[in-house]
Amino acid sequence: MNLACRWRRVWMSACLALVVLQPLLLIGEAEAQDVPLPGKGQFHLFVLAGQSNMAGRGKVEDVDKAPHPRVLVYTKDGRWAPAVDPLHFDKPGIVGVGLGRTFAIELAKLDPKVTIGLIPCAVGGSPISSWEPGGFHRSTNTHPWDDAMKRIHAALPAGTLKGILWHQGESDATPADAPKYAERLGQLVSRFRSELKAPETPFILGQIGQFPERPWTDDTRQVDRAHREAPEKIEHTAFVSSDGLTHKGDRVHFDSKSYRELGRRYAKAYLGLVSKETRSVSEGSSR
Repeated sequence: MNLACRWRRVWMSACLALVVLQPLLLIGEAEAQDVPLPGKGQFHLFVLAGQSNMAGRGKVEDVDKAPHPRVLVYTKDGRWAPAVDPLHFDKPGIVGVGLGRTFAIELAKLDPKVTIGLIPCAVGGSPISSWEPGGFHRSTNTHPWDDAMKRIHAALPAGTLKGILWHQGESDATPADAPKYAERLGQLVSRFRSELKAPETPFILGQIGQFPERPWTDDTRQVDRAHREAPEKIEHTAFVSSDGLTHKGDRVHFDSKSYRELGRRYAKAYLGLVSKETRSVSEGSSR
């Protein structure tokens, strides 16, 4: 057999293999895209909003890539998929481990009948002023508030909104913006609840990183004060401390271990808030 005939047989065999395998490949792709969802009441949804320390900048390790059967994420292209880090897509080249996945796993552990759905909306570097209707964030060419609302409204029909997680403030620790932060934060919480028709939805906010290598300025302390005092001024709100957490080497972003710990703290704060409000309602109805 000459060389031309030999090559012709190889080519025909390859074509036949492709014809046989293509339906199987398509089936596999379809199965990967179709994640079974629980009933709306058993699918608890949480919004992840803010800037880079909510999006996550930690190094992704094996533990962060292991899917949990009852923790899902709403992807960039609008599908529900197993939640593995990175969850966000604001800056694809640097996004990594954040707090959201650990938060969700902690909640899923407590109730085997519930599935947790995460809706990532954070944008690295975004000041709170960009989290207003029409607000524009130049460095990512995005409209954080408007984009988030589109994603949240698209995701919500699948489940029940249970909370909003917020970590932001580094970009507002400036002489011009820090004095306005407390007022803007109150408006933000009110706007989220009004837009989503969820007036009592828990709002959990986290503290800016406390790193000795980068001492806080008066402006940072003013933003921190707004975070700390939020539960006293805004109903159904909880504050999460960053005490003892460490950075990844850039003096701005937490490391992976700290993000996971922060996720556990967010879960504890959320559960504490929900438990407190449940007791309050119960005690009120028994009087």
